[in-house]
Amino acid sequence: MPFIPHTEEDVNAMLASIGVNTIDDLFDEIPAALKTDGLEGVPPGLNEMEVTRLMMERAEVDGRYLNFIGAGAYEHHIPAAVWQIATRGEYYSSYTPYQAEASQGTLQLLYEYQTIMASLTGMDVSNASMYDGASALAEAALMAVRSHKSSRRILMPKTIHPIYRSVVRAIVRNQGIEVVELPYCRDSGRTLVEAADQAGNEEFAALVIPQPNFFGVLEDVDALTDWAHSKHSLAIGVVNPTALAILNPPGKWGKKGADVAVGEGQPLGIPLSSGGPYFGFMACKQPLVRQMPGRIIGRTTDSEGKPGFVLTLQAREQHIRRSKATSNICTNQGLMVTAATIYMALTGPEGLRRTAAQSHANTLALLEKIQGLKGVNRIFGGPLFHEAAISLAAPVQDVLSELRSNRILGGLNLEQYYPELGSAMLICATETKTSADLAAYAGNLSRVLDRF
Repeated sequence: MPFIPHTEEDVNAMLASIGVNTIDDLFDEIPAALKTDGLEGVPPGLNEMEVTRLMMERAEVDGRYLNFIGAGAYEHHIPAAVWQIATRGEYYSSYTPYQAEASQGTLQLLYEYQTIMASLTGMDVSNASMYDGASALAEAALMAVRSHKSSRRILMPKTIHPIYRSVVRAIVRNQGIEVVELPYCRDSGRTLVEAADQAGNEEFAALVIPQPNFFGVLEDVDALTDWAHSKHSLAIGVVNPTALAILNPPGKWGKKGADVAVGEGQPLGIPLSSGGPYFGFMACKQPLVRQMPGRIIGRTTDSEGKPGFVLTLQAREQHIRRSKATSNICTNQGLMVTAATIYMALTGPEGLRRTAAQSHANTLALLEKIQGLKGVNRIFGGPLFHEAAISLAAPVQDVLSELRSNRILGGLNLEQYYPELGSAMLICATETKTSADLAAYAGNLSRVLDRF
C-alpha cells in the first residue's frame, strides 16, 4: 500500500475544517451499545519494522515451490509494468463510473477491455466484467433460461470444472432450474454428442461446452454447438482465455458460433494470490445483449464532435429496481480488469500466442519425461491444451505429499472430484517452466514412485 503522509497535525486540521474534534465524532450516529472496546484474540499492533520482519519470516517459512498445478488458476509470467501501472492512483482508486463526465479514463479503459475480449472470444459484445469464472457461468445459465422462456433445464458436461458446477447449482437451485450432468467418454475424456442426445430428448435451454475441458482435453466444440442449435437451444462456451490465442474462438464454433462465452480472467495478468481476487468475463451475440448482466461501455461524440465514453447499458446494478435487474451480484472486479487490459495491451496478440504455445509445449515435454516412469500413464488420448490427467500406480495423496516435501507442487488430486478415475491427478506446465524445472519434476517423481 502506498505511504499516506498525513501527520497528526494534518488530521487535526482536516477535522477542524469539517467541524469535529476527533475521528470518532464522524461515527457518532452509531449507538454506543453496538460499539466494541476491542477485539479479543487480536495481538497488539506492530510498527513498520516489526511488521516487515514478521512478513519476511513467514515468507521464508512458506518457501518457494515449483508449481505444476493448474485446474483453473494458472501461474503465468506477468510483466512488471502491468501492476506498476494498475496500482497508480488514477487506476487504483477508480471503480464505478456512474458520472461519465468524471470517469472518462475508467470508461475508456473498460471500453478497450470489452473490445479486446469481444475480439478474443469472437463474439459481438462483452460486458465490463463478472465476479469470477464460476459465477459468470451461472449468470450465463440464467441468461439462457430467460432467453429460452419455455425450458428451465441446462445440460452441463461432467468435464466442466467441478467447482464451477457446484457454484452454478448453488445459484440456480432455488429458481427452479434443473442442471443435468452429461457423462464423458472414458477413452477420450470428451463429451460425446451421443451422450448429449440421451439427455436432449426433453427440451433444454442451453448446452454448456468447455474448451479445453477440466482434464485439459479439447472438446469437439463444432459438433456440440451445432447439435445444441439443432435443438433450438443456446450454446454456452466456457473457455480459457490464453487458449483462445491459438484455438478457434467460441464465436466461430460450428455453423453459427456459440451464443455466450464465459471464463476466468485470472490468466490475463492476475497473480495466483492464494486464490483471489480474480475476475470473470462474459461475451455474447448481439441478440442476447439485453439478457447479459453487467455494464456495457459505449463510445460516442459530444455536442462539439469530440469522442467520449458512456455507460450504454447497465442491466444488473444495485441502483436500479432489484426485481428488474438481470443479476444482483454487483461486483465488477474493476481493478482486475484494469490489470488484464494492461496485460493484453502489453503482450499483444503475438505475445499471447507465444505464451499459449510455450505453455502447451512445456506440458507435452513434461508428459514425455514422465510417461516412461513406473506406473505413470496418461489417462485420456487425443488433443489437449496445457494440462493433462495422469494415473499413478501409487496413492496420489502420498505422492503429492512427498513431492511437496521437496518443494514441488505436483498436481491436483482428482480422486475427490472423479473417484472413478482411481489414483489420478491433473498436472499443468505454463511458459514459466524451464527444461530444468521439468527435469526436476520428473526426477523427483521417479524417486517418489520407486518407494511404492
